[in-house]
Amino acid sequence: MKIENTPLKDCFIIHDTVHGDARGYFIETFNQKDFAAATGLAIVFVQDNQSRSSKGVLRGLHMQKGDAAQAKLVRVIEGAVLDIAVDLRKGSPSFGQHYAIELRADNHKQFFVPSGFAHGFVVLSETATFLYKVDKFYQPGNEVGIMYNDKDLNIDWKLPTSELIFSEKDKTLGSFAAYAASL
Repeated sequence: MKIENTPLKDCFIIHDTVHGDARGYFIETFNQKDFAAATGLAIVFVQDNQSRSSKGVLRGLHMQKGDAAQAKLVRVIEGAVLDIAVDLRKGSPSFGQHYAIELRADNHKQFFVPSGFAHGFVVLSETATFLYKVDKFYQPGNEVGIMYNDKDLNIDWKLPTSELIFSEKDKTLGSFAAYAASL
């Protein structure tokens, strides 16, 4: 496992070692001891989730707030997504900044998104299967979100708006300015 820093504090790209031969490949996708040694973070994941989506599906930007705030370790096992993390930690030097990374089944990258970050992704391939580990259980009353096209965040989702597909909930998310004012 090789850990790469991003411009956002505590947000990491993880390059897994792929052991391949004529039979296929093997990857150790998470090792708590190695992760802690490389990042200095003692994360204990409590739940694994999986979603499958079609091209243009945009899920986000979501986060859990307060004691329910979740750290996530995400990866793609089929297809490709553009994955986005937005730092919403009050007082953070990168507050309001975002980082984008393309996660694909064939690049075997993982992305660690710490608690206090909003997170979302858009599917770039015909379909994508997205896996994520979280360190806290979901609590519906603690969920907040920011609109994908927030003018202050100015995120380039790499697809035209006309190709994006949203849930009803994601169409009504708030603005970054309103979130920042609530802190």
